[in-house]
Amino acid sequence: MKFPSPVSVQWIADFIGASIIGNEQGFATGINELHKVEKGDLAFVDHPKYYAVCIHSAASFIIINQVAEVPPGKALLVVPEPFEAYLSLVRHFRPFESSDRPISASAVIGKGTVIMPNVFVGNHVVIGENCLIHPGVSIYDHCQIGDNVVVHAGTAIGGDAFYYNRKTARDVWFKKMDSCGRVVIESDVEIGCGCTIDRGVSHDTVIGRGTKMDNMVHVGHDVVIGKNCLIAAQVGIAGVVTIGDGVTLWGQVGISKTLTIGDHAVVLAQSGVPGDLEGGKVYFGSPVEDAGVAKRRLVWLKRLPELWDKVKRLEER
Repeated sequence: MKFPSPVSVQWIADFIGASIIGNEQGFATGINELHKVEKGDLAFVDHPKYYAVCIHSAASFIIINQVAEVPPGKALLVVPEPFEAYLSLVRHFRPFESSDRPISASAVIGKGTVIMPNVFVGNHVVIGENCLIHPGVSIYDHCQIGDNVVVHAGTAIGGDAFYYNRKTARDVWFKKMDSCGRVVIESDVEIGCGCTIDRGVSHDTVIGRGTKMDNMVHVGHDVVIGKNCLIAAQVGIAGVVTIGDGVTLWGQVGISKTLTIGDHAVVLAQSGVPGDLEGGKVYFGSPVEDAGVAKRRLVWLKRLPELWDKVKRLEER
């Protein structure tokens, strides 16, 4: 999430009750989580496993619960509970806004766009020209949709990320990490019935121009899908996945988190993707491998009873 304008690190420290180590004169341009941080961003870390990773990431400002050496130009904001400090900033800059009407007064709807009955369009949503939004669609706050987009019935765009902070010392182990990112759907996209596209935790979930999604597809938080992709029914994509241009995912493909699929890759139906995939190849299986290799293996597996019978006959001679 980008701030409306740069915010001084001193103001942030005062707001969350932090002491500053390092650059006291800096200005933060936004707040972001570790997988998506950019220069100028404010991030948080509260586990020793990730201290060094976060401090040496692209983030310029780090909310942390441990005094540490800080690289030149950066600042640590030391507080007892970095997660709570993060939440207080999110709620300050992206507060929850209720809506008492189906289409918010702050939403911007482009010329020629048709909104069918029983659609909810939240606060600060932008929808481009010549779109068609079918009945029962929900578009949450701050989402952006380009031109010539079709969204079919029952789809939810911009739901919160499935992202929790775990502390077993609490009675309730999993505390929600509030989502302040957006969903950005580029022009000429079509989204099927009953799809769910989660907003980014603090960055954007992006669906690239010309991409077509079938029914009942789930897209997790901070996922970036490239241009002109085809995604068939019941595909599930976990958080922080990057999918290149021209990728095809056939039915019931499951994709694990924080991985990359290269341009023009094809993943055949009911495959499981646990890691990065090189572009321009066809994959199959769970876990996936080159489709040609996987299919030959299946052929040999089917022949095992026949081969076993041959071996038994040879032994009986």
